Parts: sequence; C-alpha cells; structure tokens
Amino acid sequence: MMDSRTVDKFIQEQKSEWPLAARNFDALAGVRVREVELPGGWTVKVQFNPARIVSSGAKVDAKTIRERKCFLCRENRPAEQRGLEYGRYTILVNPFPIFPRHLTVPDRSHTLQLIDGRIADMARLALDLDEYVVFYNGPRCGASAPDHMHFQAGNADFLTLPAAIEDSTLETLAEEGDNALYLAADLPLRTFVIDADSPEKAQELFVRLYAAMPVPEGQQEPMMNILAYALPDGQVRLVVIPRKRHRPACYGTEGPGTMLLSPASVDLGGVFITPLEKDFEALDADKIISILDELCLSDSEIRQIADNVK
Repeated sequence: MMDSRTVDKFIQEQKSEWPLAARNFDALAGVRVREVELPGGWTVKVQFNPARIVSSGAKVDAKTIRERKCFLCRENRPAEQRGLEYGRYTILVNPFPIFPRHLTVPDRSHTLQLIDGRIADMARLALDLDEYVVFYNGPRCGASAPDHMHFQAGNADFLTLPAAIEDSTLETLAEEGDNALYLAADLPLRTFVIDADSPEKAQELFVRLYAAMPVPEGQQEPMMNILAYALPDGQVRLVVIPRKRHRPACYGTEGPGTMLLSPASVDLGGVFITPLEKDFEALDADKIISILDELCLSDSEIRQIADNVK
C-alpha cells in the first residue's frame, strides 16, 4: 500500500541518486517568498524561483509538442529518475520543485491530459498520500505536458487556498448524505468544492459539475485546475477552479508590463511562482486580482454553472 511515509523515503533516495534533483531541491532553501493580502482575507504567497523557468516558459503549442520527445514517457526520462508504481500511474520525483516534497504522477501510457473518468484516481491518491495535496492542470490551464496525462503532488500545508476555503461561506448545490458539492463564492477566486467519503462518491459529484461546465470551442474538456486533499475526518476534498483563458495578456519577457507568469494549480492555490526577479518584485494585490479576473470565470458565469448542476 502506498502512503506518505513510503513516498517521503523515495524522495530522499532520489535526491541522493540524482544530482540535478538534489541541487534544485536544495535551492528551495534560498528562494525568496513574500506575502500579499487579497480582499476577503485570503493571503497568497509570491515565490521567486528561477529554476521554474523551464515550466513557466514552456512552449505548449501543437507544433512544439509534436516535435519534442515526451519527458513523462518512461523511455525518455533520465536514467536517474526511478518511479513507484501506483495502479496505472507512476509516482516520480519532480526535478524542478516548487514544494519541499514535489511529485509528478503520470499515466504509464502516453495519453492526452484529460480528467474525465480519472477523478476517483485523483481522490484515491490524495487519501493514500494524506500529507500531500494532489493537483491537476488542464491541457490549457498550466500543464507543460498536455499530451501526457499526469497529476502532481506536494506538501499539503504549502498552498494557502485550502485555509481560505475553510474560512469562507460554502453554498450547498447538491447533497447526498455526507457527500456534497458546494460553491465558495466569497473569495476573489471563484471555486467549487466537493467533499466526499469515498473516491467513487467524489467522482459522482464531479461528473454532475463537469456536465454543467462550458467546453470552449476546439477543446475536449472544460478548462479547469483541480486540487485534492484529505480532510481530518477521513473525507477527501476536491477544489475545482473553472477557467476561460490559458495565460494572462501580460505573459511574456519583452515589453513594458510583461510578466513570465503562467498560472496553474499552484498559483491559483495561493502560491504565485515567478522565475524572474522583476516579476517577483512587481506582483502586487491589484495585479493578482486582475490576473484572476482575466483567467477565471466571472460571478455570472460561475452562477450559471451552479444553476445547471443537476
């Protein structure tokens, strides 16, 4: 059986075997972090992490994806990168970490990054690794490998959104015994929350939400980021963040006002990652709110989803 202790031991082994990973994990001790207070009492963090330029600057257009080797496929991974088998997935150490304990969990087969039919897998992983938060980036929502299905995971106490949700007002949209789908509408980030007593129940409620969400033209699923983590009472919580845009208009490295900022689950979870120092210093509450409003759905769009849940 997989658990947090087994994975912690595996991370330490990989750091001793893999110099690149060891250097990047050690470098986390020197990253700069500051806090920014947003309306509604949500405190987010901004992290200056130069190593993450690999992800923030990744080209994910169809031509680039088609021409590069998939770095999540076993045959293309570094020789030092071992894995732990977990069902149809493999647990890997992420060599470009944000978290002090950072994992990537790809499917063993090369298949598209799509969440349909996989929420029970995600919830089960979150329950097994109860000291971690598991997250999913949609193919146009921060995933640097949109051609290969994968989750990521990191320390459960790292992100700030879970605490903000605890302090928010949750509006019940659907309820089945101890399982419920909620809307957290009083945060700057509009999210849906699912609490379930089993991975199967989490998937049932997610399917209802998924069916109510819009699918942008030319895409195969609704745009979203998802967090999953175990609750103290043994339930699993999913936080579903609908989106409408991949990257903010300011994304880039040249020109006035540009920022190399490609928000994904970690950023929307309360830790904004900036690989460039100028962006680390410039990102303030007004800019964060502007980016959230640009990337995520409006109050009226969220309300329409809530009204369509059946």
